[in-house]
Amino acid sequence: MSTEQPPTPACDPTPAADPATAAGSAPGVDRPLDLAGIGIGPFNLSLAALAHGVPALRTAFYEQRPAFHWHPGLLIDGATIQVPFLADLVTLADPGSPWTFLQYLKAHERLFPFYVAEHFHIERAEYDAYCRWVSQQLPGLHFDHRVDAVRWDHEYELFEIDFTRLGGPADDAHAPHLTGADEDGRGLGRAYARNIVLGVGTEPYVPEPLRPLADAPNVPVLHSCDYLEHRERLLSTGHITVVGSGQSGAEVFLDLLRHRPLGAEGLHWLARTPSFAPMEYSKLGLEQFSPDYTRYFHTLPEPVRDQLLPRQWQLYKGIAHETLDAIHHELYRRALHSDGWPGAVLTPGVTVRTAGRIAAARLELHLEHTEQGTRARHTTEAVVLATGYRERRVDTLLAALDPYVRRDASERPRVDADHRLVLDPMIKGSVYVQNAERHTHGVGTPDLGLAAWRSAVILNSLLAEPVYQLPSRTAFTAFGLQPSGRCGTVIGGPHLPDQRTPLAPTRT
Repeated sequence: MSTEQPPTPACDPTPAADPATAAGSAPGVDRPLDLAGIGIGPFNLSLAALAHGVPALRTAFYEQRPAFHWHPGLLIDGATIQVPFLADLVTLADPGSPWTFLQYLKAHERLFPFYVAEHFHIERAEYDAYCRWVSQQLPGLHFDHRVDAVRWDHEYELFEIDFTRLGGPADDAHAPHLTGADEDGRGLGRAYARNIVLGVGTEPYVPEPLRPLADAPNVPVLHSCDYLEHRERLLSTGHITVVGSGQSGAEVFLDLLRHRPLGAEGLHWLARTPSFAPMEYSKLGLEQFSPDYTRYFHTLPEPVRDQLLPRQWQLYKGIAHETLDAIHHELYRRALHSDGWPGAVLTPGVTVRTAGRIAAARLELHLEHTEQGTRARHTTEAVVLATGYRERRVDTLLAALDPYVRRDASERPRVDADHRLVLDPMIKGSVYVQNAERHTHGVGTPDLGLAAWRSAVILNSLLAEPVYQLPSRTAFTAFGLQPSGRCGTVIGGPHLPDQRTPLAPTRT
C-alpha cells in the first residue's frame, strides 16, 4: 500500500486559542472559525475536503460517532452506489483535488485494476472505504465530539457551539476551549464561528403501524439500516417479510433470496407502490439531478414544489434495472431447478394497516390492497423494514435559534438558493443545511452527484468572490420558459450581505 499523503493545509483549521485574546474575552472569540460543521457524513465531508483547498478559511467539523461510517448495515456484497464514481466528494467541483476517488485508488495502488475492471458504478463498500480514507487524513475533523447546543452571541456577533468530547485521546486543539467536565468526566467545550453548516443526515423511518413492534425488545422487526448486523439470524428464520419498494428493499430481498434453501425460500416482499418499478435512469431524466434543475426548482412557488415532489418518486425511490434483472434471474433459476414455483411472493400495491405479535415466534400484519380494496392477514416470523429515511430533527440543537428562523406556509424552514436558512437580519452569520432542503431544492437534495457542487456553492457564498468556478449550464434541457436563478460562474455571490461578512478569496 502506498504511503503517499495529501499535502497539509497552509493554516491550521482548528479553533485554537489566540494567546493575544483580550482580557475578559471568551477563549476563541478573537480567532473564530469561519465555518463550523455539525455532522460528518458524505456531504459535510465533501465540504470539508473542498474547504481544505481554501487556506483563508478556518474550519472545523464535529461528529459524535468515533469514526466515519456510511450505512454500514447495507454494505451488502456486490451492492453498488447509484451514481458514477465521478460523483465522489470533490471531482465535479475540483477534479484536481487531492481528495478525489482516483487519488484514493492511486494511494492504494489500485488505479490499473480499476481501469481494467471498467466499473463506472463502484460498490458501496468501496465508497465507504474511500470516504473513510479522506476522513482519516483530512485535517479539521473532530470525531467523538457531540454538539449539544448552538446559540447566537449578539455581543460578539458569532455562533457559540457547545460540545462534549465523548471519548478517545485528548484533543490538544480543543484543550483551550474545554470549559469543564460532565458527571462522567467527559470534557465540555465551546467554539465560536461566524457561520455554521448542518450536515446531521437522516434517520431511519418506521411507519406508525410497525413502531410498537420495532421498539419492543427481542422482537425481530428491524430497519434495513441494521440488516447486516442481523443477517445471520434472519437467514436461520423460517419466514421473512421485507417491506418497502425502493433500492434497499430490493437489495435485502435479493440477498436473502440468494442465500435461502432452494424450494423453501420463505420470503414475502410487500410494497405500497403499484409495481416494483425501475428507477428513472434515462439520460434526459437524470438531468433532473443537475444544478440547472435545482436552480429551476428553487424558483417555483411553494405549492407547486409540494405538488411536484410526490410525482417524482421514480427518480429516487425506484429500483435499479440491474437489481430487478438479478431478482428475476434468481427467481427463474430457482423455478427451473425446483419442483414448481419458488417459495417467494412479491406483492405490490399493499399497505400495512396494523401489526402485532400472535405467538412467541409469529408476527401478524394486517394488509390492505389499494386497488382491490381487499384486506388480509399475513403471518411471518421476521420483518425487515426498507421504509427509507427522514430528515433528522434538530429542534433541540437549534432551539436557541428557532425564533430567528423564517418559515414557509407549512412551518418548514425557508432556505435560499445558496442552501442557507433564511434568518432574521439580527443574525449576521449564516446557517447552511445539507440534505435538509428537499422542499426547496428538489429531488437532487440527497443525491451524491450534487454533493461537490453544493459544497462549492456554499464555499463561494462565504467569500467576496467565488473560489470555485462553476459551470453556467449543466443540462441540455431548458427547465422553464424563463431563466431560473443565477447563472454564470458566480454561483455563490453576495446574496444576503446582511447575514454574513464576505471573506477575501485566496485563489481563482
